[in-house]
Amino acid sequence: MVFETERLAFREMNQDDFLDLAEMLQNPKVMYAYEHDFSNSDVQQWLDRQIGRYRDYGFGLWAVISKTSGVMVGQAGLTMQPYRNKDVLEIGYLLKKEFWHCGYAREAAEGCKRYAFEQLKRDRVSSIIKSDNLASIRVAESIGMRKEDTFLTRYYSGEMLHFLYSVYRETRC
Repeated sequence: MVFETERLAFREMNQDDFLDLAEMLQNPKVMYAYEHDFSNSDVQQWLDRQIGRYRDYGFGLWAVISKTSGVMVGQAGLTMQPYRNKDVLEIGYLLKKEFWHCGYAREAAEGCKRYAFEQLKRDRVSSIIKSDNLASIRVAESIGMRKEDTFLTRYYSGEMLHFLYSVYRETRC
């Protein structure tokens, strides 16, 4: 177990999570911001990338488990993402469609923010959000993030407008 919140437990993903991961990554409604259909091979590459991140950085996207049911409701965590020729520590998450509108995204994002500040001792954590992803913008703002930048980034279908949201660790004194 990496950490817990009130209703959720976060752990490293492993090969046994392939079907749960595929349920998210192969659902066009869940993946609309990516504008890309994921094959089984793409899902495996995604899982392998997370396992590599655990090894290389000590963090990545983790399996998000309901503490009451034991079911994987999604994935959330911290990754290093490219932004304007440097990397930023990003909070990211995806939830299975059936678990939308339960407050899990906000709870997971808040837990990841605390982990970044308390465990990793980072001073800043960000989210890179596609400009039309209003739900993710609301989640970012609900955990204290503010829009810092607007920029274009290349996706499968061309350049897309994105926002950089960030929050800073409060310092005392």
